[in-house]
Amino acid sequence: MKKSVLLTGATGAVGKEVLNQLIQNKDIRLFVLCRSSATNKKFLKKYAENVHVIFGDLKLLDCEAINQHSFDVVIHLAAIIPKRPRENEDLIHKVNAEGTRTLIRCIEKSSPQAFFMYSSSIAVYGDRLDSPMITVHDELPIHEEDAYAKSKVQAEHYLKNSKLNWTIFRLSAIMGVNNHKMSGLMFYMPLETRMEIATPEDAGRAFVNGLEYPDRLSGKIFNLGGGEACRTTYRSFLENNFKIRGLGALNFPGKTFAEKNYHCGDFADGDELEKIILFRRQTLADYYKMNVASVSKPVKLLTHFFRGPIKYFLRQYSIPLRAHKNDDVELKERFFNSEV
Repeated sequence: MKKSVLLTGATGAVGKEVLNQLIQNKDIRLFVLCRSSATNKKFLKKYAENVHVIFGDLKLLDCEAINQHSFDVVIHLAAIIPKRPRENEDLIHKVNAEGTRTLIRCIEKSSPQAFFMYSSSIAVYGDRLDSPMITVHDELPIHEEDAYAKSKVQAEHYLKNSKLNWTIFRLSAIMGVNNHKMSGLMFYMPLETRMEIATPEDAGRAFVNGLEYPDRLSGKIFNLGGGEACRTTYRSFLENNFKIRGLGALNFPGKTFAEKNYHCGDFADGDELEKIILFRRQTLADYYKMNVASVSKPVKLLTHFFRGPIKYFLRQYSIPLRAHKNDDVELKERFFNSEV
């Protein structure tokens, strides 16, 4: 018999990879839960022959449509990712935390035997500038300033206390081709932050391969990253991407980037998941190659010509720089180290 799988977040960077990899498996009967929007309908139309779509909004989720089916596996990727840490806090809580709790309750009723795979985040570990090597056993900080991280911690709590068989993958920075637009959020991360990326393809493969190992994953939390070959610093990461896109040097004024209170780091125990499901195929070098191939010469030349105005425009979105210029004591305390 075919294995019945429910996927949420199918239109996101990782979700698209999971979707495309799952539909190649003829032994999978795939269901997708997503909002009934014109964009989602257009995207899913091309998968009509391979996917059963259930329309539902996580913040207003009604179990009736879900309870008409029984699922062997749930892959829950859907979440609101804000452009700034304190943006849309109420919506983030309703979707990421309470939406997850409602989905868990729906599955407990309709598919109590289901294996529930949840996509959490490295954000739950908070600022790791001084201790960049991270393990799943590390104590999680209280996230009063980061609604996204707080919502992920809450969602994990709901799942761990559910009646389901579950596993949690805490994802590192997921970096693909054009899946992150330059915005004000880029200035929240200190330049010296250690970061370990994973590509959307590899992250998607982790969830797909994980379907075959519920006994070894159930009841456990894993850090999901690309491993040693995907490690760098945020400064080096930005410098390379600026060169790739024709933006030149990373020459922003002092205080444009925050100096503390963001997340990221390297996963000291990330190989544990790789040993079980063998999902890694791409490295940091592969990521850069893919991005080089995605930028045409005319676009790069045009960007290079206007690099000055573009960087001037970008830094107008730096909240840390604005706080420094306005001498905002509260925000300066949040973003910067004390000046002696």
